[in-house]
Amino acid sequence: MKDILRMENINKIYPNGVIANNNVNFSLREGEIHALVGENGAGKSTLMKILFGIEKPTDGKIFYQDEELTIDSPLDAIKYGFGMVHQHFMLVESMSVAENIVLGSEPGSSWNLDSSIQEAQAKEIIDKYHFQINVKEKISDLSIGLRQKVEILKALFKGAKILILDEPTAVLTPQETVELFEQLRILKAQGHTIIFISHKLTEIKEICDRITIMRDATNVGVYDVESVTKEEISDLMVGKSMDWNIHKTPAISGDTLLEVKDLTVLNEANIPTLKHVSFKLHRSTILGVVGIEGNGQKELVDSITGLTKADSGEILFKNELINSMSVNDIRSLGLAHIPGDRMERGIAADSSIEENMFATYTNDNKLVNKNFLKTKEINKWSNNLISEFHVKASSSNVPIKMLSGGNIQKVIVAREFTSNCDCIIANQPTRGIDIGAAKFIHKKLVELRDKNAAVLLLSADLSEIKSLSDSLLVIYNGQFVAYFEDASKVSEEELGKYMLGIEKQTELEIKRCER
Repeated sequence: MKDILRMENINKIYPNGVIANNNVNFSLREGEIHALVGENGAGKSTLMKILFGIEKPTDGKIFYQDEELTIDSPLDAIKYGFGMVHQHFMLVESMSVAENIVLGSEPGSSWNLDSSIQEAQAKEIIDKYHFQINVKEKISDLSIGLRQKVEILKALFKGAKILILDEPTAVLTPQETVELFEQLRILKAQGHTIIFISHKLTEIKEICDRITIMRDATNVGVYDVESVTKEEISDLMVGKSMDWNIHKTPAISGDTLLEVKDLTVLNEANIPTLKHVSFKLHRSTILGVVGIEGNGQKELVDSITGLTKADSGEILFKNELINSMSVNDIRSLGLAHIPGDRMERGIAADSSIEENMFATYTNDNKLVNKNFLKTKEINKWSNNLISEFHVKASSSNVPIKMLSGGNIQKVIVAREFTSNCDCIIANQPTRGIDIGAAKFIHKKLVELRDKNAAVLLLSADLSEIKSLSDSLLVIYNGQFVAYFEDASKVSEEELGKYMLGIEKQTELEIKRCER
């Protein structure tokens, strides 16, 4: 079958000398779903940013339907029929579905927009592609799965024939993923071509036709998905054969380390977003909390770590009430935190890798002497962490914002895992990172558990949270709706029903998490 799009000999070299793409070739066939995979830092995101006009290549050529293109901006990419759905949605929450879909192409004058025409145009594109969504609904009232559909519809409304989907199932339930795949198959049948960027190899095997694998800024192969196993894909991504299973012995629960009692958090409108939540976290255990994003997880984590104050209830760490303590005081007790939003909460983007690692070690006598920094020791220490945690960087002095998302996450993990903590709150610790980096983080979490620490794990990845957690809580609408003492004995489909609020355990069953 003839290629509809070709990217030939693409090179991207940044001013600091980092080679993001090294003579990369990439092609698409019309009407296929094509997976693009690779470790964080492999160059896949840069390649797609070049295709969508966000980045400009150092050199190389792009051909679409045998015509060479010059793509200087996303507007050029949209003009040629390319659309991109980013991992972090670009929607205006206060506006309706219709308003978001036609945003930038609104009918009527700029001062007198015709809402009825907007809604009619939005409904036309929704009906054409068999999406089920109300054009009048506000984005703020939609589930994550429906918001993603709006993003896809935005691109289709602008005429996209080639869709780039970046980690499209990262925060979806199994049921929402099934719905998304049905929509993608419809798009494929109608002649659209889809680039599917994902680290979830099971999903790639289910939905994709071909796969391009990248490693170290180069293309290492293009395969028919049916012809390669998940293990072979993983090994090609990292360049060697690896054991991808999570190995952990049964938990031997220790003393209670963290106890949350009847915790309630109100939002700015005085509406509870976390409602009378209680649980105990014991040493030598991993307790998972799973739910669709926006159901109270952020409020729970922020309250425990001191980032916000709960409106009522108690938080006890090592039998000490920490509700009113500062973040620094809570950390000094031995509580570490991997935040869910690494860019907003996890790093200072303009500071170096070393400065970000050192940020929570300013009272460490090994690195500070009477308020003076031991610069040689700090540099040696940070470089040792870069090596131990496999951070891909030329120097510890590189601004952290220059790293890929997965390598930024490794810096945060290195800082938090080496803080001699007794308990770590790990919020989405592997979101948007490659399978090799995720495997490394999984191993470190299990090691912490086995060293008598406690882990509170929050994740939208059901496979991850089932494999890592000893016991598991499901949160929906600010409340716990299910508790499983043995996380391995619940299916992903069953978890999805609780996450969507379709099912709920009895109060007595849920209260077992308070023992």
